[in-house]
Amino acid sequence: MTNVFFDIGIIVIVSTVFAYAARLLKQPLIPAYVIAGIVLGPYLGFITNTEVINNLSEIGIAFLLFIVGLEIDVRKLKDVGLVASLGGVLQIAAVFALAFAASVLMGFFALESAYLGLIIAFSSTMVVVKLLSDKKELDTLHGRIVIGILLLQDIFAIFALSILSQGAFSYYSFALSLFKGIAVILASLFAGKYIFPPLFRFAASSQELLFIASVGVAFLFSIVVNSIGFSIAVGAFIAGIALNVPYNIEIIGKIKPLRDFFSVLFFVSLGMQLSLPALGSILKPLLVLAALTILLKPLVVMFLCSFFGYSARTSFMSSLSLAQISEFSLILAAQGLVFGHLSRDIFSITVLLAVTTIIITTYLINYSEAIYRRLSPFLGIFRKFTASYKSLEYMPPKMRNFVVLCGYNRIGYSIIQSLKSMKKSHIVVDFNPETIKKLIAEKVPCIYGDLGDIEVLERLDLKNSAMIISTVPTKSDNLLLLQEAKKVNKRVVVFVTGSQIEEALELYDAGADYVILPHFLGGEHVSLILESFGTDIRKIIYNKASHMEELKRRHLLGHEHPAHG
Repeated sequence: MTNVFFDIGIIVIVSTVFAYAARLLKQPLIPAYVIAGIVLGPYLGFITNTEVINNLSEIGIAFLLFIVGLEIDVRKLKDVGLVASLGGVLQIAAVFALAFAASVLMGFFALESAYLGLIIAFSSTMVVVKLLSDKKELDTLHGRIVIGILLLQDIFAIFALSILSQGAFSYYSFALSLFKGIAVILASLFAGKYIFPPLFRFAASSQELLFIASVGVAFLFSIVVNSIGFSIAVGAFIAGIALNVPYNIEIIGKIKPLRDFFSVLFFVSLGMQLSLPALGSILKPLLVLAALTILLKPLVVMFLCSFFGYSARTSFMSSLSLAQISEFSLILAAQGLVFGHLSRDIFSITVLLAVTTIIITTYLINYSEAIYRRLSPFLGIFRKFTASYKSLEYMPPKMRNFVVLCGYNRIGYSIIQSLKSMKKSHIVVDFNPETIKKLIAEKVPCIYGDLGDIEVLERLDLKNSAMIISTVPTKSDNLLLLQEAKKVNKRVVVFVTGSQIEEALELYDAGADYVILPHFLGGEHVSLILESFGTDIRKIIYNKASHMEELKRRHLLGHEHPAHG
């Protein structure tokens, strides 16, 4: 026990030192944790209880997927359902085929090549969700596409793990795994609808009880699901979906520190598993498979997203996010080693591949905007696929002194209603083809496109606009909008949306005339109600009735309030 405590203490201390160094150098933290693992690994002799550390790191994966389940709002994925489902299946099939063929050509046996095909096909939900969450891009269009594809990949990975856990493939084991998976999901949905809501209404009266109850549910599902052949992480993810109750925000806030601590152990454990002396003998297949993961897999994803009509920018951002292998890939490799399907060299390749692709992906996602702008001139071939969507617009000729609304979301809908009542000419920009089709049917001036795409901004004729209102919360998009708008029209009034005070001040410095902070709007609205109604109960009841009617109408339109900021 003393040795375990010592090992964890050393890991935390050394990881903290490397994290400080990374932050001082303005670098992401994940590579710092992996490097800390290399320094502390068994080859340098600092850590002896590697098995214990690996088991603890698995808890980190479980907690992260538990929070993913809590945060997932399936309704947000409905507008990317086709690319996430059909596109996700095509992506898995295409990447599997490419990796399988490349592995066979390098001399691996068919079974080994099949493993490598699966290992390359899946991407890391844990890493991608953490990075997109840190950048506040989970709710962007490319964020929703990526999450949808990752969820589908995880389902495929779960079935692959359950089938391979039988030791050999058979149609019986496949059917049994499918039956078990469906049964667990149905049971979780039943519990989430009928059992957990009353239990957690009671638990919510005590923050301590709410915390321990939510952790207990996560462990309960993990144990039950693991006992029927699935991984612990899968059980935690299903627990999160089942616990997507009204108190999920509080639960997420309580669990995140645990997730962050155990996630550090996961990334450190990756570094500790590197077999550096074997690097020379596996360098060639490692480089080939890394190229497949970092170059070909994103190209496949970008092609598919473009084929489904998404802009070059959205397709590019989605593809960059999937340029790594999954934590499930590591579990697959470990199982293959146990069953004798894979050699120690292939396991080492998988670990090295995970480390290198996760580190590279960290930089790709963090600097995605700069990379896109640098490569944008070379993406013309992908724009050909979306050419038909450029006709998705309704622009009356010779518009002047009009208002440009970027983002037809919850806030954008309210703004449009106000502009209509003021009889102010306006045009809507949105990156969702289905939204634009609806607006065209309603004869609302609109254009399909992404705010971060300079070509779209050029088509908007900003020099003749009187006002621009952006409800898009992405800082980089708003900075680009301010730069381009003020360049061609110094008198235009620009409203943009921010998520934090520091970000709002940066947008003001960039030329914004007003920054919308959604978190503060609620308080300002309540203040206006108090000034208007005071304590007059009749006015308050009347306002309540009209507010309920408005909420019901919004609900029918699919305008759901976000679960978190």
